[in-house]
This record gives sequence, structure tokens and C-alpha cells, in this order.
Amino acid sequence: MKNLLLSQLSQHDSSQLERHLKVLSFEQHSVLFDTEREIERVYFPAGAVVSLVATLESGDTVEAAMVGADGVLGASAALGGGISFSRAVVQLSGDIIVCTVSGLRSAALQSPALLSLLLRYEQTIYAQVQQSAACFAAHQVQARLCRWLMRARDLSGTDILPFTQDYLAGMLGVRRTSVTFVAHALQSAGLIKYVRGKIEILDVEGLQDSACECYEAVKRHSATLLGSGK
Repeated sequence: MKNLLLSQLSQHDSSQLERHLKVLSFEQHSVLFDTEREIERVYFPAGAVVSLVATLESGDTVEAAMVGADGVLGASAALGGGISFSRAVVQLSGDIIVCTVSGLRSAALQSPALLSLLLRYEQTIYAQVQQSAACFAAHQVQARLCRWLMRARDLSGTDILPFTQDYLAGMLGVRRTSVTFVAHALQSAGLIKYVRGKIEILDVEGLQDSACECYEAVKRHSATLLGSGK
């Protein structure tokens, strides 16, 4: 799987970046960078799916944004913002194209097209974070879970997602019992099948219909800024 942002680069920009890139495989739950820490590398997912997570002093977490082969994590470090204000956690294992911060910065300073692409993608992340905040405040757990599963499906390209209920609760910022209740309801409706820490999406259209409006909103923001529906 390729990274869609890198695939948009011109041949010249690609050649400028190539020597700074390497492909690494990351396991689920790997932390790429953490809150209030310096971002040391830039990550272009090419199979893996990564969550940007806000963490509280209590240890509770909630996902702010989800990134897959449609984007990049840590690009702000190359644009002058070297400190992260969220934790980047690998949600689904897979390959990630890793770039040095200095390499991306050098290439971006020499290419207005690359700089524009990175800035526009940072806007999509900001828009996704805003949408997540509104979603958390306004929508019920079931609609939010459906939205989250649809987004994970889109970015991973698979209907089988290896998530425990504890993990889902952490991403949604709710109690595990709430996820258990909702997952049971979705399974009873024939939308998903949940067995031993794995969720299989059985009815994609039904799950999408049950998702809150934020699912389509995030896709629209991406399409507007990047010309992609992912």
C-alpha cells in the first residue's frame, strides 16, 4: 500500500525526499511520539492506521483524529512546531514510511507545492480534531462507535478489525460497559460480529447509516482540502 500524500508529489519532490525515507513495520499499540515531547521523525502510514490521542492526568484517553495512508503524522515538526500535544498510537499494525524531520523540512523549503500539501493536510487534521470535539459533546455512543468503525474500515481497507472493548472505550472516552452495551446492540441488529477481541463488519451500508454526521463531515473536509474522499 502506498501513502496517498507522497503519491501526489512531483518526480522532482519525490527524488528530493527519497534519500530521507525508509519503510518500517509497526505493531499495534506502538507509540510513535508522545504528548509534550519532541517529534523526532515524520510518519507517512502505508498500511498502518494511527490514532492521535489526548491523554488526561487520570490516565483516561480520547481519540482526536485518525490517520492512515491518506496522511502524515509529525509534519508539524518540519514546519516549525517540534513539540507534540497529543500521543500518536498505532491502532492497526502495518508499514509506515518514516522520514527525518530535517529531510522533510529541507524538501518543503525548496518546494512550494510540497509545503502547500503539508499545510493543507495539517488543516484536515485540525478540522478532524474540531469535528471530534463536537462529536464527543453532541452525539450518542452508538453513533460515535459506528462512525469510528467506518473510519477505521476506510483507512485499513478491511472489514475485520482487531479491537478489544477496552481499547474502543479508550478511543471513544467512555466506560467499557457502554461499549459492551452498544456492541451487543449492533451485533443484534446484524451490523457487526464481535468475537474474542475482533470486530467483523457485516453490513457496511447499515453501519454507515447508523454513524453520526461526523463521518461524512470528515470526508468532506478532506475532499475540500486535498481532493480526496478518504
